[in-house]
Amino acid sequence: MIDGVQLIPLTTHTDERGFFREVLRITDIESFGQLSWSSMYTGTIKAWHIHKIQWDYWFVPIGVIKAVLVDLREDYPLLIFDGVPTRIKNYTPSEYLLGDNQPAQVLCVPPGVAHGLKVLQGPAHLFYITSEIYNPADEGRIPHDSLGYDWFKQDIK
Repeated sequence: MIDGVQLIPLTTHTDERGFFREVLRITDIESFGQLSWSSMYTGTIKAWHIHKIQWDYWFVPIGVIKAVLVDLREDYPLLIFDGVPTRIKNYTPSEYLLGDNQPAQVLCVPPGVAHGLKVLQGPAHLFYITSEIYNPADEGRIPHDSLGYDWFKQDIK
C-alpha cells in the first residue's frame, strides 16, 4: 500500500428496519474543508487528479468504482504544476474496489498521490470529503494516458 493511504473500515448497525452506517468521524480525517457528491455512469473514467496540500476521503454507497492511486510525491511538483509531465517512469498503481458488494470503507488519499477512477457498475455515487475548501492553486491534473495505466482494459465486475 502507498504510504499514507488508508482504508478505514466502517461500522454498520443493522436490524429489521435496515441499517445505520458511520462514514467518518473528525478523528479519522486530517481536517474538514468540504463535502462533495458526484454521480457517474458505467464506464466513466476520471483521471488523473492530484493535490499539493489537500487530503481526499472517498466513500461509494451506490455502484462500484475502481479507484487507482499512484504515488508521485517525489516527482509531482515537476510533473504537475509546471505543465505536461516531463519525467515518466514505470509507476506501480494501487487499485481499490469501492461500493456495492465491497467492504464498507473509506479510501483516504494523501497529498501528492495521483488518483483516478473508473465506474465499473453505475450509476455510482461518490461522496468525498476534502481537508480543504476548493482552491484552484491546489488542483493538479495529469492526462489520463501519461502514467502508463490502461484505463480501458477489461475489468472484472
